[in-house]
Amino acid sequence: MNLNKKKELAAKTLRVGKGRLQFKQENLNEIKEAITRQDIKQLNQEGIITIKPIKGRKKNVTRKHRRGPGKIKMKVNKRKQEYVKITRKLRAYAMSLRERGVLERELYKKIRNKIRMREFKSKAGMKDFLNAHEDVDFEKNHGIKMPVTKKVKKKIETRNKGVKKIEKKTDSKKKTKEKKK
Repeated sequence: MNLNKKKELAAKTLRVGKGRLQFKQENLNEIKEAITRQDIKQLNQEGIITIKPIKGRKKNVTRKHRRGPGKIKMKVNKRKQEYVKITRKLRAYAMSLRERGVLERELYKKIRNKIRMREFKSKAGMKDFLNAHEDVDFEKNHGIKMPVTKKVKKKIETRNKGVKKIEKKTDSKKKTKEKKK
């Protein structure tokens, strides 16, 4: 017996899907004779047509939503941006000091390691460390504080002495030339 049309009619009248409807096998002749919606409602009340409970998960149990790379709408980590800015600034400053001859190789490596380990929060913190370090002194040159090591100071002094000696020699040569004239 093909009761597909009766199932469709029952699904429409009872407002349920076809899969949830169940017909009793003993009363198939009565279901076949049912033509109107009223007949189907009456068969449902008698218990010949029954409705199965809903399958599937409960509504109160929520599923986890997938978070793929296309779903994430977060800003780039601010801490990383700050770290990159500070480290670039400090590394550039340390390199400029090394090129000027202010920092020795060992001290430069030590400072680079400290920058990497985030011991300096700012350029001022690095200057304080250099000021506290025994090999580095700050001198004022044209209103700008410039760190200079004691060894570099000695080199500058010897250069200055050499320049003064050369000036004295040129002065004495000029005086001897003037006397000869």
